Amino acid sequence: MSETIKQKIVIFGAFGAGKTTLIRTIDPNSTHIEANCAGGTTTVALDFGRVELDERHLHIYGTPGQERFEFAREIIAKGMDGAVLLVDAGSPVDEFTRHLHESLTSAKVPFAIFLNKYEEKGASPAIMNDEFGTTPVWIVSALDRDACLDAMSRFAETLPAHVNGSSGKR
Repeated sequence: MSETIKQKIVIFGAFGAGKTTLIRTIDPNSTHIEANCAGGTTTVALDFGRVELDERHLHIYGTPGQERFEFAREIIAKGMDGAVLLVDAGSPVDEFTRHLHESLTSAKVPFAIFLNKYEEKGASPAIMNDEFGTTPVWIVSALDRDACLDAMSRFAETLPAHVNGSSGKR
């Protein structure tokens, strides 16, 4: 019988990148703490979802996408095994997304970039690859469950395995 591997993955990204949508797509029973804002709702604390992929149990946390919630991102990031920087490929890379990329790079946490909204007019995934150097980049629609699960599974497989939650990091 195989051992259970538990991993904490944190999703970072700018406002409107699709973090909540990605987590809802992966786990339709996920939890979200949101507030109304101009144009809809926004995450003000976190999103949380779970998924089992073979022997891996992923706990997926989404962070707020506004600069003023840096404190919340720091709290949510504690003990993470890996991170995903979700980027809206239909928009130019902004300074906040660059800040998140630099923060994850300097934290030396394993992370990947998921390019969302790549099908939108004007999107250029190839330019995004140039923007982020050697960081692994996957093109993923946050609305496509199979693609999201495949990318998340492939990313999780690159992370150190902590059997039965014994990482000692939490």
